[in-house]
Amino acid sequence: MPIFTFALGTWQVQRLKWKVALIDELEEKLHLEPMLLPKQINVAAIPDFTFRKVSIRGHWDNDHAMLLGPRVRDGTIGYHLVVPFIRSEGSTVLVDRGFVAKALAEDAKHLKEDGEVEVMGLLRTSHVRNSFTPDNHPERGEWYWADVGQMAEQAGGVKAGVQPVFVEEIFEGHGGDAASRLAHGIPIGRAPIVDVRNAHASYVATWYSLSAFTSFMFIRLLMKRRAQARLPR
Repeated sequence: MPIFTFALGTWQVQRLKWKVALIDELEEKLHLEPMLLPKQINVAAIPDFTFRKVSIRGHWDNDHAMLLGPRVRDGTIGYHLVVPFIRSEGSTVLVDRGFVAKALAEDAKHLKEDGEVEVMGLLRTSHVRNSFTPDNHPERGEWYWADVGQMAEQAGGVKAGVQPVFVEEIFEGHGGDAASRLAHGIPIGRAPIVDVRNAHASYVATWYSLSAFTSFMFIRLLMKRRAQARLPR
């Protein structure tokens, strides 16, 4: 047990170094100047540009809006509003406009913004689904996790010029702005920060502590047996 837990601790040290390097890389990408997406996006290259700021111009396709969730923001239950964005000079992409309260979610799907708009967002990939996440049911409008490929198909797919490209709209307002948006059913986008979870340091401490504890118990057991072996029979 001491050897096994020590090995796990060492493995978590390696994972910690990898995660720190990854976060540093994403932070560096985040602070680069926003880039313009090409007319036809190379989907295979998207993972290399994750967390890059992008600027897109066009108009919303509210007829194919989707509610992703449920989600919780500051104790309020709601959804994320995902809307296809028809770019003025290029393919259609999917934009996560942000959080809306449950009571106003359906109304938010039909928000109208006349004319061309410009959106600043972060380029992202599909969400990683865990074993507790239910299946999506597009036919019922139920989206529990962002399966970008499936969402693109629901929005019209290749025939409609929709690419499986996912952008999270950025919101940089203050708390008052967010509260006003929440009250009026206007989506609250994400903050421009890297939100990659990093718990490896706690795992390192846990496994090395277990290794030290079991080593101590093992040594005590050996000393006890030696003491018993010295007793006269």
